[in-house]
Amino acid sequence: MPDPLIHVAIVEDDPEIRQTLALIINGTPGFSCIFSYADCESAIADLPGHFTDVVLMDIELPGITGIEGVKRLRPQMPRADFIMLTIRHDDEAIFESLCAGATGYLVKDTPPAELLDAIREVRQGGAPMSAAIARKVIRSFRQTSPSPLSDRETEILRLLSDGQHYRSIAEQLFLSPHTVKTHIKNIYEKLQVHSRAEAVRKALGDKLI
Repeated sequence: MPDPLIHVAIVEDDPEIRQTLALIINGTPGFSCIFSYADCESAIADLPGHFTDVVLMDIELPGITGIEGVKRLRPQMPRADFIMLTIRHDDEAIFESLCAGATGYLVKDTPPAELLDAIREVRQGGAPMSAAIARKVIRSFRQTSPSPLSDRETEILRLLSDGQHYRSIAEQLFLSPHTVKTHIKNIYEKLQVHSRAEAVRKALGDKLI
């Protein structure tokens, strides 16, 4: 038994891109481009009344942006998946789109075969993204909160974690023992700990060193 058709709608203001996308989708078995719109206003007024599986949404549109369009359409089309198809690579556009409810994010130079694979993937529960976009998302999740420690305090804490005592740290960094003790006291206060072991454990856990 063949797979059911995946019904796709397009919101794209460039007529050439819009027509090309429709030709690719309609020319591929298992896909159907049911509607296409040049702006979000038209899509918002018409699309919720039709059965749609996937919406390919541009971001830079005249009038209502694609991000705002997803925000408005998603509550009315809870079963549909939205894939942003855009030239924008910046972090703000990516994360605003995902927060608005987009399930995927592709750049417009995505090859047709990859675009079709992304449409299939999103219907299977995936979240397709262009490689460069995925790297940005992963990098953002790896980022930690800014360290409360100064560069010098971080350096001293790293040496403490290596098992060195304040006198050897002082000699290595060409500081007086008193200065090193002051830095260590500040480290404890900033990390809200009371011992070397607690400081090192917290620093490692919070990825401060």
